[in-house]
Amino acid sequence: MNNSDYHADAIDWNGVRYKTILSSAATGGKMSIVDSLSPIGSGPPLHVHAAEDKTFIIVTGRCKFWLAGEEFVRGPGEAVFIPRGAEHTFQIVGDVPCRHIVVLTPGGFEGFFSEMAAGGFAVPADMPAIEESAARHNLRFTGPPLAVN
Repeated sequence: MNNSDYHADAIDWNGVRYKTILSSAATGGKMSIVDSLSPIGSGPPLHVHAAEDKTFIIVTGRCKFWLAGEEFVRGPGEAVFIPRGAEHTFQIVGDVPCRHIVVLTPGGFEGFFSEMAAGGFAVPADMPAIEESAARHNLRFTGPPLAVN
């Protein structure tokens, strides 16, 4: 899959494209679902979600996860559950971008992606602004991204 095949109305934050396919507003706050397309080598700093459980469903590509001290890779048709409060990060590996569906329970965290895209914030240059938004979305950063392989 290339970017031209992806949702035309997706938002872009530093090369990662996000499309909310089920909003928190549509579920009364119970959940949200975000469809993401991430380039090879991309991934967030190590972090913790205080309020949301997060489930990744890999559609295309491969993603290396670090979850509570364990490192593993998942590919198409595989999933990862990340319970709220668990320290984690991930990085896109392999030779193709990774499309993954992220289910957030409860919903609301999708607003963080919108704020980041609207502000055009970059890691690490804009970390104070990123951390301010993160705090509003019950997210805290605990370390660096995974090293690029």
